Amino acid sequence: MDIVLPEINQYLHAMTPERDPILKEMEALGARDGFPLVGPLVGRFLYQMTIIARAQRVFEMGSGFGYSAYWFAAAMAQGGQVICTDTSEDRLRYARAFFTRAGLEDRIVCKVGNALDILRTEPGPFDIIFNDIDKQDYPQAFRLAMEKLRPGGILITDNVLWSGEVLAEDPDAETKAILEFNDLIYRTEGVFSTIVPLRDGLSISLKL
Repeated sequence: MDIVLPEINQYLHAMTPERDPILKEMEALGARDGFPLVGPLVGRFLYQMTIIARAQRVFEMGSGFGYSAYWFAAAMAQGGQVICTDTSEDRLRYARAFFTRAGLEDRIVCKVGNALDILRTEPGPFDIIFNDIDKQDYPQAFRLAMEKLRPGGILITDNVLWSGEVLAEDPDAETKAILEFNDLIYRTEGVFSTIVPLRDGLSISLKL
C-alpha cells in the first residue's frame, strides 16, 4: 500500500533540490544493491531536525552505509558527533569512505555490532537518536532510547506505517512490534509524539 499518493511523491521529489554528488552516489548504491535508504525527502527532514535541536550528539541504531548519518553530520556545528552502528563491517566500510570524501570523518564514529547493545554501553545523554533497526526490536529500542536521551531530546524512527501493514487484520511478528511501538510512543508519560506519513511513516518522539 502506498502511504502517500504516487503523484504527490513525484511532486515532492521534483521539488527537492539536487543533492551533492556523494549523496547521489549513495542513492545509486542503495538502488543497485536493493538496500533501503530513507531517501532525500527524509534526509532533508533529518537535516532540519538537527538544526532545530542544535544537536551535537546523535546516535544511530542501524546506519547501513551512512546515508542518514551523512545528513545528520552535515547539519552539525563543528565538534558534533554521530555514532553509527551496523551489524555489517562491509556497509560501515563504505560509510567511512563516503564520510572521508565529504570531509565529515571527524564527526562520525562507526561501530560494528548490535545497535541496542552498543547504545547500552554509550554514556548519554544524546540530543537525537535515530531508530531504523529490525522491527521486532522497536519496543525495546524505544525504552532504551528514552533512557539515553536528554530532556528535550528526540527519538526519530523510520518505517512506523510499514507499507500500510499496520492496518492488517492478521499482522505478522514485525508488524505487531511496530504496533506496540506506536502505542508506546503515544501512551508513555513524559513523551510527546507525532507520526508523519512521509515515505514509510516517520515518528518523532520528544522527551519532555
